Amino acid sequence: MTTTRTLVGRDRELTDTAAALGVVGEEARHDPGLPARVVLLSGDAGVGKTRLLTALRDLAVDRGWRVLAGHCLDLGDSALPYLPFSEVLGRLAADRPELVARVSAEQPVLLRLQPGRRVLDTRPGRAEGADRDETSALARGDLFEAVHALLEAAAEEAPVLLVVEDAHWADRSTRDLLSFLFSRPFARPVAVVASYRSDDLHRRHPLRRQVAEWSRLPGVVRIALGPLPDDAVRELVAQLAPDGLDERALRTIVDRAEGNAFFVEELTSAAHGPGDWVPTDLADLLLVRLDRLGDAARRLVRTASAAGRKVSHEALEAASGLDPAAVDEGLREAVEMNVLVADGAVYSFRHALLGEAVYDDLLPGERVRLHAQYAAALRDGRAHGTAAELARHARLALDLDTALLASVRAGREATAVGGPGEAALHYEQALELLADPRRQADADVDLSKLVVSAADALTQSGEPERAAALLREHLGLLPSDASPLWRPRLLTAYAAVLLIIETDLDPAAVAAEAAALAPVGETPLRARVLTTQANVLGSLGRWEEAEAVGLDALAMAERLDLPELASEAITTLSALKKTGPKEGLRAALVDAVERAEGSGAIHAELRGRFFLGRSYQDWGELDTAADWFRGGMERAVAVGLPWAPYGFEARWQLSLIELVRGDWDAALALSTVVDGDAPPVPGAILEAVRLQVLQGRGVEVGAEVRALRRFWEREGGVAIHAAELALVWAGRAGDGQAVLAAYADAVDVLGRIWHPWFSARIRLAAAALRELAPLLPRVPAGERAAWAAEADRLHADGREVLDRADPSVHWGPEGRAWAARLRAEALRAAWLLGVDPPSQDDLVAAWRAAVAAFEDHGHVHELARTRTALAGVLRAAGDPAGAREAADAARAAAHRLGAAPLLAELRALGGPTSRAEASDALTAREAEILALVAEGRSNGEIGKQLFISTKTVSVHVSRILAKLGAAGRTEAAAIARRRGLVD
Repeated sequence: MTTTRTLVGRDRELTDTAAALGVVGEEARHDPGLPARVVLLSGDAGVGKTRLLTALRDLAVDRGWRVLAGHCLDLGDSALPYLPFSEVLGRLAADRPELVARVSAEQPVLLRLQPGRRVLDTRPGRAEGADRDETSALARGDLFEAVHALLEAAAEEAPVLLVVEDAHWADRSTRDLLSFLFSRPFARPVAVVASYRSDDLHRRHPLRRQVAEWSRLPGVVRIALGPLPDDAVRELVAQLAPDGLDERALRTIVDRAEGNAFFVEELTSAAHGPGDWVPTDLADLLLVRLDRLGDAARRLVRTASAAGRKVSHEALEAASGLDPAAVDEGLREAVEMNVLVADGAVYSFRHALLGEAVYDDLLPGERVRLHAQYAAALRDGRAHGTAAELARHARLALDLDTALLASVRAGREATAVGGPGEAALHYEQALELLADPRRQADADVDLSKLVVSAADALTQSGEPERAAALLREHLGLLPSDASPLWRPRLLTAYAAVLLIIETDLDPAAVAAEAAALAPVGETPLRARVLTTQANVLGSLGRWEEAEAVGLDALAMAERLDLPELASEAITTLSALKKTGPKEGLRAALVDAVERAEGSGAIHAELRGRFFLGRSYQDWGELDTAADWFRGGMERAVAVGLPWAPYGFEARWQLSLIELVRGDWDAALALSTVVDGDAPPVPGAILEAVRLQVLQGRGVEVGAEVRALRRFWEREGGVAIHAAELALVWAGRAGDGQAVLAAYADAVDVLGRIWHPWFSARIRLAAAALRELAPLLPRVPAGERAAWAAEADRLHADGREVLDRADPSVHWGPEGRAWAARLRAEALRAAWLLGVDPPSQDDLVAAWRAAVAAFEDHGHVHELARTRTALAGVLRAAGDPAGAREAADAARAAAHRLGAAPLLAELRALGGPTSRAEASDALTAREAEILALVAEGRSNGEIGKQLFISTKTVSVHVSRILAKLGAAGRTEAAAIARRRGLVD
């Protein structure tokens, strides 16, 4: 790990501090006779005060200020009076001896502050070097006047900034001198900034009252440094660990550091250690606070550390074993010393890492005893808490029987409140405890139900692959004497999970085995088995079988009064109406959704909403499809299941619709995951959509595309979109072989996990031909036949898909558009290579047909790409007017999208430019950023000047390049100057 002195995430605080001191903004103005400008800079230890003061010093020096710095030190009862001012005098004596000599001649008492002498009274009988606070009032006043005169003299040539660091350690004399300087007028520009640790200012700290008094003085401004925001912590970690950390380690640091820069550094240095480990240096710093506490307070703090981040008063009192009076007194001391923070009847550590450090300092036996005391208090009602808390304390107290039952209960509670991720954790912990055969024999827990509950929770939290692995493991571990209900129950859950992951297994065969093993008769288990089997059969296109099984499942669920199962069966039966008129399907699904809402069957409701969205999407009715998908996504979020099947898929499909409709900002918002808060596969699915937008705007995404490759086999949706990204990336690099390799890789993967003639193969073949088109005119004559054969093969692949398509399946606008595009691309390839070229009329007709198909589909970007290709064909065919019309329509769309690569392609076609129109379309913010780009400022510099993030600046710059039709920043600056947009 490296260290950094770079200021991160404090631009606003730096600007506020500099403005309050007059370093920026009004630095040239100083009204004689006014007190110094003063900033009291506070913040917890390690939050970044010194870094900010260093940046402030650099800023002040750049603007011609003289910076004088002094530091207070923690010397206990032996504090040296005026120590920071002695340091300032020593620095000035070294840098400007003539100035110090001149002031000392007029104010001899100033010499008493010189380092090495520190004599505050030179009367006979006083020992040289003795530091005394009992200096006479006259000598003390003279000393204050002398320091004031020194600062006035130093400000004759340049404004002076006096920095006093760590004022929480300042002695009384230093505090009094600061009070004098804060209130005494200056004839020349003098500013003072004093920093102190807010977490050290307990209620009896002398600086606490002093700060309150200083705050009432004119010209005194208080600025508090709060925690760094999460994005700033991530930026700081990136500087500290240039080689990067994985997302899990990074999120752990963000969570544990709580925005404290020093904590970030220490945790980053220890990033490869245990996740709950506090580095030694950091632990030592944190534990110093405990040394200041009395016995009762220290005992309570140590007891609180075993509770976690927060603890109630009643739980702490019950677990500590202290009498109420001692608890009250100890808590008061811990709060006053800023170790604990009170929020009503709940206490938490001021810093979570402090709690971790205290807990790490406990001996193993102490930990077990404390957890046992908490568990006992929760069990007997002396303290109120959750099953999750009881499970944790019982497990750490080695009371594993209690931990098992509490974990199962905690899982159920988490499921009930929409917390599938937490539920999965509790259920898996219970399964770990049941791995002990003795406990499994003694416990009154149905193992098969527990496994299914854990698998359901994993699936609803977006990790169906882990659910499948869990079910597969326990199916293999079933003992021969297991209940006859266990295997069909596990198989039913397994079939349901296999249906939503990429697998070589046949979910229908697994569901059939479950149905064969389920005991005959009307039971809830058999109703579940049949409901799942119907869903599996319907999803695999075996509609007649699905209907027969589904009707049986529905009848049984209704007779057994199982409304949720009945709703699931109805949703399955409604979705089977695909072979009839679409109106019948939609009406049935709407009824199914309404019934599911009424019965509280959330999973059936999400499935119904998703099927409705897909129906409208398949027919090109994108606005209505978006409404259904948005409703499904919002319902999933509302009930705490954002990554659950069909709820997450609704978000994914909605992001694709926004991509198609050309609302790229909306697509970005939907596909951007905050702080990596997504399970791996859903996160990869959304990332593929996000990268399509960025790539369309000209951002280099090669590294991100490579990172998605590991997800192709796990989710075909990732493979399709990431493969197209890879095709574009290879095409922009001018590597035709890489284009063919990317296509072959996608076909190989999707052919294995789906089938060789999947429908998206048409789109991928067309995309490959599109990326090859700019390269074909440069192919040597001797290689043209080979490249023509490759183009023919790509075209033949797509035609084979069309020929094999099931005629009963609706082929919607999207499929028709890509089929038309494939034919047009194949004809263009033959035309460019001159190998069996088509006639110009056939070529133009094919591209016009492709334009019409994409108009029907409504894909804004692909329509603009198709029109661009048509413009090139028309220009070559001698139709400049038609070419101009197609290019102008494409250019307008590209500007709206910010599609810089497409604009560059249009420029290469020649013809009239629309730079004037694009320039006029700049927003006020874009014009402001363009002016700074023209000055040669980097995105980071622009962000600091305008107080926006570097990422936001990057987005604005991409849009500016697109609107100006510029390939890069230099060209954008040149265009702006020619158009008179910048000086």
